[in-house]
Amino acid sequence: MEQYGPILPGSGESAGFRGFRNSPGRGQQQRAPAPRRSRILKPLTTPYNRTLHSFAIFTASATFLLIAAGALVTSNSAGLSVPDWPTSFGSLYRMPPMVGGVKFEHGHRMFAEFIGLLTIALALWTTRADRRPWMRKLGWAALATVIVQGILGGVTVLNGLPPAISTAHAAVGQAFFCIAVAISLFTGQRWSGEEPRTQVDLRRPPLTALAWVTVAAIYVQLILGGMFRHHGMRLLPHLIWAAVVTLLTLWTTLRVLSRHGQVEPLRRPAFILAHLLAIQLGLGFLAYLTRVVWNPNTAHPTALMVGATVAHVSVGALLLATAVVLAIQVTRYVPVVSDETVEGTEGAVPA
Repeated sequence: MEQYGPILPGSGESAGFRGFRNSPGRGQQQRAPAPRRSRILKPLTTPYNRTLHSFAIFTASATFLLIAAGALVTSNSAGLSVPDWPTSFGSLYRMPPMVGGVKFEHGHRMFAEFIGLLTIALALWTTRADRRPWMRKLGWAALATVIVQGILGGVTVLNGLPPAISTAHAAVGQAFFCIAVAISLFTGQRWSGEEPRTQVDLRRPPLTALAWVTVAAIYVQLILGGMFRHHGMRLLPHLIWAAVVTLLTLWTTLRVLSRHGQVEPLRRPAFILAHLLAIQLGLGFLAYLTRVVWNPNTAHPTALMVGATVAHVSVGALLLATAVVLAIQVTRYVPVVSDETVEGTEGAVPA
């Protein structure tokens, strides 16, 4: 049976909890959890900056569009429509004729350059305006990730789209999107001006571990999907791992909604994650039908095939980012507990 400790304000060392720890009793001992606040996700250390938060949201939203644009390049087999890099047909600044696959590939490059500029601005702005050292590091980590992403994209073109490098390019793009979403979350008003009320959960496995394992599983699934799209692997591993992702995602969301549904920052991402999973499974089935069953040997992808694949990749990115948000919020609101013997009465009620 599941056991729960007290709902505790702040770091778990509130006056009410200390009173429970030292309350008089009948000489009997009782075990209670001692929550440990993450040393990284420290709240209330910087003033809320609405403009920075809005800019972070804009950057994350633009990054999502970039992922969709990259899926358009792959789905339309346009990866080598521009055969050179970092130039386009020998020029760094001239606009090539935007016809055929060039409009997808060169358009993707221009959009990626725009995201790079946004990320530079975000890193500099965060360093200047945010007092939290870990947030400053996260801003620069975002910039480093987008640089690696650009280099991998260039190496992919120069080497004729090898599956491993192409998949790494896609995987790093997903990681960058998650970092951008995390920055949007961390610059929000809840993180800048709210001391969370933590809720202890003694069930095993710990909800924090379960949430982060789900994130890892979804990320692996996106890598497997990328390998299949780039012709580096058969479909079967992707299908098998989809079952693992489904089970873990349902397990995590049910744990959150059934045991912590009253905590809005946990309930909302869990609810969204469950619905995105259902949509993603449907899109995956549609992509399978259009690509494998209906058009297995087509030289030119149909509009339905492209639409299904791009939607599947895009919702996969949203699924991963939502899982990251949920894992971060679980880390904050459901802290890790350690066994600690405390003195108390047999019928003591925690404050």
